[in-house]
Amino acid sequence: MKKKIRKIIQFLTNPRLLLCLLIAWFITNGWSYLALAIGTACGINWLTAVASAYLAFLWLPVSPEKIVTVAIAIALMKKLFPDDRRTLAVLKVLRKNIKKVISKHKEK
Repeated sequence: MKKKIRKIIQFLTNPRLLLCLLIAWFITNGWSYLALAIGTACGINWLTAVASAYLAFLWLPVSPEKIVTVAIAIALMKKLFPDDRRTLAVLKVLRKNIKKVISKHKEK
């Protein structure tokens, strides 16, 4: 059990993966927080309105933002760090496990 937890922590704290998650987060969320701050500080009403509307959508319970963020991070990981075989191997195993779970649910 300790080995599994340690592997998970090492995987999640991988600097390359964290960088890709940060970039993906900024693509999906961060720009709107920045736009809201700039729009409010500079009195740009349309920028504040667009950022507020997008943030309102993000905070809805049905928002697929986290799924999209992780998907973008994985794509960035493959593009920016194709030689990071260890992290990509873990992602491949996770993908196979998810496919198994989905196929089991489809059979029911």
